[in-house]
Amino acid sequence: MLKLGGSLITEKDRPETLDDDALAAACDAIAEALAEGSVERLVVVHGGGSFGHHHASEHGVSTSAGTRDPAGVMDIHGAMTTLNRAVLDRLHDRDVPAVPVHPLSLSARPDGVAGDLDLPRGSTATLLDEGFVPVLHGDGVATAGEGVTVVSGDELVVELAAGLGARRVGVCSTVPGVLDADGEVIPAIDSFDAVADALGASDATDVSGGMAAKVRELLALGAPAYVFGADGLIPFLRGEDAGTRVD
Repeated sequence: MLKLGGSLITEKDRPETLDDDALAAACDAIAEALAEGSVERLVVVHGGGSFGHHHASEHGVSTSAGTRDPAGVMDIHGAMTTLNRAVLDRLHDRDVPAVPVHPLSLSARPDGVAGDLDLPRGSTATLLDEGFVPVLHGDGVATAGEGVTVVSGDELVVELAAGLGARRVGVCSTVPGVLDADGEVIPAIDSFDAVADALGASDATDVSGGMAAKVRELLALGAPAYVFGADGLIPFLRGEDAGTRVD
C-alpha cells in the first residue's frame, strides 16, 4: 500500500495547484514497479494537498469539526475528485490499470468524531482481485453529530492496510523520513512517546494533523510502514528499506 502525500504531488501553499514533476515521477515509479513485477498488488491513497485542505480550511472543516452545508461538502469533495482525476490520468498515461474509490460514498463515522471509521473494503478488495489498482484519497466523511468531517489519507491507509492484509506500507512525502529535533532522519520508530517532542505541525494548511498524526496512525498497523521522500519511492516499491521504518 502506497500513500502519496498531498504535499508531494501538489504545491500545498497555492490553492489547487499540482506539482506536475513530482506527480509524474511518482507515477513513473509506480508504473515501473508494476511492469517489472516488483509489486503485484497495489493500493494507492493520496492526500489533499492544496486541493482538499484549502477548501476544508475555508469552510472550517477538519477531522473533528464538520459542516452541514452541502456547498461546503461539494467544495471539499469536488476538489478531491479533481485531484484524484489528475492522478488517475497520469497513471493511465503509463498503462497502470488505476480506478477511483471515493471515500465520501463509502465511509462513515456512525458514532461521531471520536468513533471508529466505518470503511467497507469489499469494493477495494474486489478491484484488487480483478487486477486493478484502486486509488483512494482524503475526503469528506459522513459523521454523526457533525454532518461531514474530513477523513485523512493516513487514516484510510491504516484502515485499508489492516483490513486487506497489506504486507508493506509506504508514505511518500516531501521529507526524507521522520525528522528529529536536529533535522536528521530517525531510522526507526516503535513508540510515539520516544519521538513526540520532535514532531510538529505541517508548515502549510493541513487539517488532518501533519507528521505527528501520520506516525500515530502508522504505529497502529500490524505491518512495517515506511515514511520517506521522493528518492525513497523506487527503493520502497522494490522491497527495500526507505526513510524511517515505523513498526
